[in-house]
Amino acid sequence: MAFDAHLTEFAGLPVVEYRSSEGWTREAEKERERAKWRGGSFTAPGPYPPPALASALADPGSVAWRLSDDEEPLDDYRRFIAQVDQDRVSAVVLGDMRETFSVQCPDPLKRALLEVAPDLTGLRSLFYCDVTFEQIEVSWIELGDMAPVLAALPRLTEFGVRGTGEMSLHVPRHDSLRRLTLQGGGLPAKLTREVVSSGLPNLEHLELWLGVEDYGGDTTPEDLAPVLSGEAFPALRSLGLRNAEHTDDWVPVLAAASVTSRLHTLDLSLGTLTDKGARALVEAAPAFAHLKRLDLHHHYLSEEMSEHVRAAFAGTGVDVDLSDREVGSDWEDEDFDYDSACYYTAVAE
Repeated sequence: MAFDAHLTEFAGLPVVEYRSSEGWTREAEKERERAKWRGGSFTAPGPYPPPALASALADPGSVAWRLSDDEEPLDDYRRFIAQVDQDRVSAVVLGDMRETFSVQCPDPLKRALLEVAPDLTGLRSLFYCDVTFEQIEVSWIELGDMAPVLAALPRLTEFGVRGTGEMSLHVPRHDSLRRLTLQGGGLPAKLTREVVSSGLPNLEHLELWLGVEDYGGDTTPEDLAPVLSGEAFPALRSLGLRNAEHTDDWVPVLAAASVTSRLHTLDLSLGTLTDKGARALVEAAPAFAHLKRLDLHHHYLSEEMSEHVRAAFAGTGVDVDLSDREVGSDWEDEDFDYDSACYYTAVAE
């Protein structure tokens, strides 16, 4: 599986696409040319602004604004700032910038964002690089150093980014950030060490998509040691180690980790949890019994083991999500004398 859809909700708000009147007209012309090339008919769009955008313009704080002009990002940002009251805009999603996320030159979007950052007066939540596999494979994205973005937005409380393969993020100090999400097909150990050594004293939610080794996902418990010990982020209450190739191996690590007793939410979803890891989870259930939520969805548990997990947490008050049960794929290779089931993360390429 890959990232096959754009965000529809961010920071608890529905995502609405921003289009300036210029962008609206330009997109209509593109559609006209596409229809002409295909030999099909063209239906002109309705009047500007469309209903969803008109509603958002009337109440800018009611939505997360998606900016996705892939030809003129800086001009698009300036139009957005001029047209929409920025004191009331709290959440922005940047995506669909196909040209700016090329592996050769990832910086145009970042430069544009840094230029307008002082004008984003109400911004508190930012998601960077909301792209799908149809636009670019997640392993091809090279975002470079993202620390300047956080430095330019000192009031930001939530930051999410997609595409961790060629990225760095060490933040010497950011007192406002409370939620950090790194999505990708493989989380490099180097990036993990940069993040956990950052000065984020008020970080409450950390979500890391560990991914697979084939796409750079070589993060180990040793790399996360400052988090697991509770020393890195003293305010941490929600930890996600998602989309992991070796979810089973993380269960005993978390059972023994000092930070676990502080958490109210533990998210091991989208990974490869099997009966082996679930057995370790059941045996160490007291270490997790204080949680409010334990998210295990997208797993490879047998029905019998799923029942054992439910029974282990019955009466504890833990909301255990065991939805989205997967079945391992059979794999045989005569050359390597290999005959076993294969388990896949939800997102790899």
